[in-house]
Amino acid sequence: MGAAALMVCVAGPSAAEDAKLPELGPLPAAKAPAAGKAELGKLLFFDKWLSGDRTMSCASCHDPKKGWGDGEPLSKAYPGSKYFRNAKSLLNMRYARYFHWDGRLTGSDRATMVRDQITETHFLNMDGRLMLERLKQIPKYDAMFKQHMGGEPSFGRTLKAVAAFMETLVSKNVPFDTGAMNDQAKAGLVLFKGKAGCATCHNGPMFSDYKPHALGVPDNPDILNDPMRHFTMRSVLKYLGMPNFENVKVDPGYFIISKENKDRGKFVTPTLREVSRTAPYMHNGMLATLEDVVEFYNKGGGTHPNKDAALKPLGLSADEKTALVEFLKALSGDEIVVEVPTLPEMKTIENWRTKEN
Repeated sequence: MGAAALMVCVAGPSAAEDAKLPELGPLPAAKAPAAGKAELGKLLFFDKWLSGDRTMSCASCHDPKKGWGDGEPLSKAYPGSKYFRNAKSLLNMRYARYFHWDGRLTGSDRATMVRDQITETHFLNMDGRLMLERLKQIPKYDAMFKQHMGGEPSFGRTLKAVAAFMETLVSKNVPFDTGAMNDQAKAGLVLFKGKAGCATCHNGPMFSDYKPHALGVPDNPDILNDPMRHFTMRSVLKYLGMPNFENVKVDPGYFIISKENKDRGKFVTPTLREVSRTAPYMHNGMLATLEDVVEFYNKGGGTHPNKDAALKPLGLSADEKTALVEFLKALSGDEIVVEVPTLPEMKTIENWRTKEN
């Protein structure tokens, strides 16, 4: 799931086209989840008992100190495997229309997204039946589930509690939203909506059209050269029903979902909110800095048979590129850091958690 920007910058839209684009603006107000449910979800988010072998938690790949991603080009995975995509940030996920770079899960069902992360073989690899039996053996969890979730620990209640905690991870005091941008960032906003054309695909309150695009981002060589990552990719492709998965050498992107060749190499546009905290960028982490991202689009993107025809060299000056980066930085608000909570103990003769640590 964790943490990169896919900024589709194309030639600026015409006035008529611009009028049709969803308006850039602050995030809409949303009802906060019940405090007790979110507090339980926070504990579960950091608890390694939710992974099959008790070595990982949700926070292993979505670290509060790394923009709620993991800061790596390609993310970690369950022991014995490595993943083949960049971990997307969880910040503002409650507003996301789709999860995953290939858009295979709708954002309207956040509990299902949590289920995917907990049970998927290459993430936490947990059997839901085993998980709830573990949680029942922890008195504090048993009590909190009954108090805040309406009953004893269950698989479904666990998913809803973790999702409730994730819903609290919302940007605050963002300069773009508050109007506190400096002059350079304001100039960058003009470029973003005009000459650079970024708003063509990065629009609306989340700065994303949530559509798949091919940009020609260079392939990350580790996906092919590292057997662990390549095996993981093929395993996921097989699970998702991709034809001829045995011969795939590069990430096919949205083709996994559509099964149409025109969609090979396309990835869903992510949000740009909090983008300054989520380097490295793109679905495969191939661009290290925001400056690299802007330069990539200034050159017209990369090379791919399905690359968006609208991607053209932008002709930005050095000052314009700097202003655009400054505007992107103005999409990040107060840092949202949550310290690892003290986790409850299992009721056993020996304290398993202390013994393992």
